Amino acid sequence: MSNLLSVSSLDGGPVSHLAITPSILYFGTPVALLTTENPDGTFNLAPMSSAWALGQVIVLGLGKDGQTARNLRHRPDLVINLPAAALWRSVERLAGLTGRPALPPGNIFTYEPAKFAAAGLSPEPADVVRPPRVAECPLQMEARVVGLQDAASGSFLIIQAEVLKVHADPRIVVPGTQHIDPARWNPLVYNFRHYFGLGPELGRTFRSELAPRGQ
Repeated sequence: MSNLLSVSSLDGGPVSHLAITPSILYFGTPVALLTTENPDGTFNLAPMSSAWALGQVIVLGLGKDGQTARNLRHRPDLVINLPAAALWRSVERLAGLTGRPALPPGNIFTYEPAKFAAAGLSPEPADVVRPPRVAECPLQMEARVVGLQDAASGSFLIIQAEVLKVHADPRIVVPGTQHIDPARWNPLVYNFRHYFGLGPELGRTFRSELAPRGQ
């Protein structure tokens, strides 16, 4: 049986696709920096890219053995900080670090309790939760875990976090509104273990609450 399927191509025309088995499926999702509270009252900062929104709830996929997952099992408050594309180097400084002091055998990460300093980022107080916000991130969402369950694989946790308060850099907000200006907001995207920003706007959905540009 052929492993080629005829479907639409990148430019809109037909193409034959290969059936492949990628080692990872990070096909292009925004990066988030999660701040959570450690057992001793200090705070952990960790990057992740398995997050999506369902209304006012953010669904997070986390490795269950990391410090972030351990913290959220017992202390449900967190901040979901969304870095702009220009912050990719700070995110990458955190990528090989863990806030978990006792590392399991075969662990590839390095223990580092001072995550903010290691990343060159700055904490700032949150309004309704204990973990701090990341001052350099243009979007910050204070949240609280409302649901937590093991993923089918057993290696991950699926966490539902209700957003309690959103903070936005005024430079990415449409003046006089509650809307993020998508032309000014350039999130950091994790694309098959590479970092990207966004390209130019191609169009907008009929549900967009912003008027077409030039009107």
